[in-house]
Amino acid sequence: QVQLVESGGGLVQAGGSLRLSCAASGRTFTNYGMGWFRQAPGKEREFVAAITIRDGSTAYADSVRGRFTISRDNTKDTLYLQMNSLKPEDTAVYYCAATPRFWSSRVDEYNYWGQGTQVTVSS
Repeated sequence: QVQLVESGGGLVQAGGSLRLSCAASGRTFTNYGMGWFRQAPGKEREFVAAITIRDGSTAYADSVRGRFTISRDNTKDTLYLQMNSLKPEDTAVYYCAATPRFWSSRVDEYNYWGQGTQVTVSS
């Protein structure tokens, strides 16, 4: 089992920044590819960003590429999402997740999920 706990969400004005963190515990952090997803009210959960198990390669949804940066600190078992130039359409609950795959953008390929943290961007 892997336990994931997100933090760092909040209310921010459009154009502002937030940094989300995801603390992992349980099984070895470096055994898992990690990802961030988000879910807005009435919408399906969608892929935001992913980072590979060890080499740190990253992938992003087109909607956030160039504005968001995913990173991981394997010494602290922590995943991050730096979000800049936030837009009202970024408003959602953000989830971190772990997959036994090298990396993935598919919701159904992630085995472990955090409880989510709310991000609200006002216009």
